[in-house]
Amino acid sequence: MDTQNLSAFLEVAGAASFSTAAERLHLSQPAVSKRIAALEQQLGAALFDRVGRQVMLTDAGRTLLPYAHRVLQDIEDGRRALSHLTGRVGGRLSIGTSHHIGLHRLPPVLRAFTAAYPDVDLDLHFMDSEDACEAVARGELELGIVTLPTQPVANLETRLVWADPLAVVAAPRHPLAQRRTLRLTELAAHPALLPDEHTYTHRIVKAALQERGVVPRIRLATNYLETLKMLVAIGLGWSVLPRSMLDASLRALPVPELNMRRDLGVAWHRRRTLSAPAHLLLKQLGLAGSIGAAQARGSKPNSVRSETSDSPATASSQKHRPAKPPQAAR
Repeated sequence: MDTQNLSAFLEVAGAASFSTAAERLHLSQPAVSKRIAALEQQLGAALFDRVGRQVMLTDAGRTLLPYAHRVLQDIEDGRRALSHLTGRVGGRLSIGTSHHIGLHRLPPVLRAFTAAYPDVDLDLHFMDSEDACEAVARGELELGIVTLPTQPVANLETRLVWADPLAVVAAPRHPLAQRRTLRLTELAAHPALLPDEHTYTHRIVKAALQERGVVPRIRLATNYLETLKMLVAIGLGWSVLPRSMLDASLRALPVPELNMRRDLGVAWHRRRTLSAPAHLLLKQLGLAGSIGAAQARGSKPNSVRSETSDSPATASSQKHRPAKPPQAAR
């Protein structure tokens, strides 16, 4: 059975669209249809119902779906295992990361990595951290370099790389920016611009406010921190942003009751083999020493984060394994 046909099947099933699957596979729509038709002929069963513009899995398609995932994942695991046997480091390394991390954290890391290993093809996907974690958990991406989940995710192993302190911010001319100290009740009286509610960052902010009985007046929400920064800078409201984004266009507000941070780091599938390029990238981030133990542990339910941070990390109920700071990120 042709694995390209199985790949086409999974893309169409995931997108519920032949045209979208064709875009993702960099193929024409007739080419994708041809692959699906060949697979249906091999199996002797229709895999999709096409009703107008809707594409839905048949009973046969739903039955095949988990087996197709397993076959392609096993082949990918075999490729990753074989990558350790040759002295040459090459092949594809698929990474999901957020726009913020891609702009502010990854450039020096990837510059050093690609200089050291020019034969590795980086397959970089920019997406929300939540989507990247889900893609890694499904086996679609090898690594996620992301804002780490606030709660454990099934089959996901994580490591902390950078502690990311958060600040309450407003424009320098905002009324709140003129105060020497602020109570939360005063902050809540003004409109807020926050990260989208499905993001890990929103959950961190919301939990910190709810713990103190504060419900913010949210004027708008977006998952792009650079957009939030611009909207705050023109005076539309206050927000919570990484301290690393502070510049002359923003003023950090003095709110003693709030002390928030995000954890930025790496996520990978607990039960899948990491390729040689993935191991080397983790080594570049100062994390390689704890990877083997994590893979040997395999099915333990809770992820363990080790720490190589820009600033001291606060205490956690989880055990932290210290790691050397990433050389390329200094």
